[in-house]
Amino acid sequence: MEGLGWIAAIIVGGIAGWIASNIMKADTGVFLNIVLGIVGAVVGNAILGVLGLNAQHGSWIAQGFVGLFGAVILIWLYRAVAK
Repeated sequence: MEGLGWIAAIIVGGIAGWIASNIMKADTGVFLNIVLGIVGAVVGNAILGVLGLNAQHGSWIAQGFVGLFGAVILIWLYRAVAK
């Protein structure tokens, strides 16, 4: 996320995490939403890298979608492991 910077990554990550928690009907707090969004963006970028795609230097919107995708995956994995 070097194209956006840390402050922007936190903002985009927070928004992506919040949207993901609403999509997945997860009962998480603001801090966990931010963490899920940021980690989700990292996971999403890693998955895209394996597929040969690169969204790291993309726009806020591209990073938001990558963060959302990654956060949804993280919430799904958390639920699968927690059962």
